[in-house]
Amino acid sequence: MKKLLGLLILLSFSGFSQEIALLKYNGGGDWYANPTSLPNLIKYSNQSINTRIKAKPATVEPSSPDLFSYPFVHMTGHGNVVFSDSDISNLRNYMLSGGFLHIDDNYGMDEFIRKEIKKIFPNNNLVEIPANHKIFQTPNVFAGGLPK
Repeated sequence: MKKLLGLLILLSFSGFSQEIALLKYNGGGDWYANPTSLPNLIKYSNQSINTRIKAKPATVEPSSPDLFSYPFVHMTGHGNVVFSDSDISNLRNYMLSGGFLHIDDNYGMDEFIRKEIKKIFPNNNLVEIPANHKIFQTPNVFAGGLPK
């Protein structure tokens, strides 16, 4: 009976689809910019590397407890980004718990997001990941790092 129960639990997760989210932040930096990029990434991933990501991404705010429901959160935009103290605390906990925040500087966000990331991790600096890092080798090889 225990083996059967274990098998049923395992099978219940085999059809599991993952959901990712777009980060809705304050500051006026067009968090909703480039609305086709994330759906295109999801479609590519599902077709090319056999992921099971839900086609329509969710939207989540940085201070929301729902943030922890998404292992991958995408952030994009132009210009200013402002995180509240609550946003900072929640984002820190999210990332320290294994959450992944993907930031796409869609022209003009870089100088603003760097200041906000420094508030999240004041004792750490952003560093460029070298082109030979494992993340650029699986499942596709990008010998020179990410295409730009």
